[in-house]
Amino acid sequence: MSRRDSRNSTFPQFLHHGGAGGVTGSCHQLLANERHSLLVDCGLFQGEDAAPDGFDQLQVEFDISTLRALIVTHVHIDHIGRLPYLLAAGYEGPILCSQPSALLLPLVIEDALKIGFTRDARLIEQFQQRVQQQLVPLDYGQWHTLVNDETLLLRVKLKRAGHILGSSYVEVSLHDRVRGGKQRVVFSGDLGAPYSPLLPAPKSPYAADVLVLESTYGDRLHEHRVDRVKALKAAIVRALENGGTVIIPAFSIGRTQELLYELEGVIHQAQRAGDTLWRDLEVIVDSPLAARFTRVYRQLKPYWDAEAQRRLRAGRHPLDFDNLYTVDDHDTHESTVRYLAETGRPAVVIAASGMCAGGRVVNYLKAMLGDPRHQVLFVGYQGAGTPGRDIQRYGPQGGWVELDGERIDIHAGITTISGYSAHADQRDLLNFLKRMRQWPREVRLVHGDDGARRVLKKEIEKMAARRGHAIKVLLPVSGQ
Repeated sequence: MSRRDSRNSTFPQFLHHGGAGGVTGSCHQLLANERHSLLVDCGLFQGEDAAPDGFDQLQVEFDISTLRALIVTHVHIDHIGRLPYLLAAGYEGPILCSQPSALLLPLVIEDALKIGFTRDARLIEQFQQRVQQQLVPLDYGQWHTLVNDETLLLRVKLKRAGHILGSSYVEVSLHDRVRGGKQRVVFSGDLGAPYSPLLPAPKSPYAADVLVLESTYGDRLHEHRVDRVKALKAAIVRALENGGTVIIPAFSIGRTQELLYELEGVIHQAQRAGDTLWRDLEVIVDSPLAARFTRVYRQLKPYWDAEAQRRLRAGRHPLDFDNLYTVDDHDTHESTVRYLAETGRPAVVIAASGMCAGGRVVNYLKAMLGDPRHQVLFVGYQGAGTPGRDIQRYGPQGGWVELDGERIDIHAGITTISGYSAHADQRDLLNFLKRMRQWPREVRLVHGDDGARRVLKKEIEKMAARRGHAIKVLLPVSGQ
């Protein structure tokens, strides 16, 4: 849209530069008026969302001249992975995020730079210094003014989203001083499920005129937390009884720490009950990045939920218990893979990446997928086009998967526990809207496959019809 066209248009307007019609690459631009806009997230495309020529897709070619801020809802790579490209395109404005995200973001960016840009320590340090100069940590629940001129008053506020530590949804308050009128826009970011380990559940905002809502699990419901803990324990018991290893592909931030919290609880209860099967179980985090994230999570105990605080007061250490070991260097990683594949030592291995598209988990899978003693436990979303989705889909049928160009026949047990998703399910997404005191007139569904978005759209429309509320539910596509 040209500048001339925009002057004759109503505001606010929305441009989705990713995360619309797909689950990754979240990047949403809110045009408040002709002169001012803000960007919510700037993420990497993954799986089927990634174009064959990925480099062109990563380039920031949209107009950033009006950008007054980048707001980071949380530090997963599909929400911040294009930050280096945004800065390379000339963005010099503030990067707003929560206080915990400000501690976690540099770790993610360092890892992203090493994978996608350079391993030159000097260049990485220069980039990190620039990010730190632009980073503006915000307290939850406090308004922050971005624009206050003769045309516009634009303020933003972060609220807890319950997805990973530091995750936020964004309230945007707009007062158009030229055309008149005030509006409230809410960007959900990624919302967490209730009763997630460590994190308080998100609370709905009071009101919104427009809601930009994620829809990853808009077409399904998760298992209850009690059920998922039982499933986790059952998968471990099967592997222990078979003399095998439980391999859990998990992203380094968020899911790994939640799993450690749940495993500490399972092991604690088993040991109190005198169950000797668990006595020698080792829980191995084979990811230097995950270990660094876990250390930061420990520093951020004041942001943990009430249940986690009770464990701490009881003298327990949910992220640093006796059975927990970390693997740092690559030589130790390779020897650990060989040792577990050959000996049947009881162990649970948590390794990245979460969708098996790379990282150390691939070596475990190549060594153990062909052995029925072992168990692969999926606890997170597996994007279409990823090896994780193929293992999840074809493994239970005795199929195969291609890893590093090699065909691997699958004989290991394959288990999926949907209840460990860090995303809200359909019920939670509907409740986020339903519990607003003033419902929006428009909902824009993003960050979901088309099937999930269509199902959620129908459910929102049915809910609004029962209430007699006129609501417009849109399924935007990238670039619009």
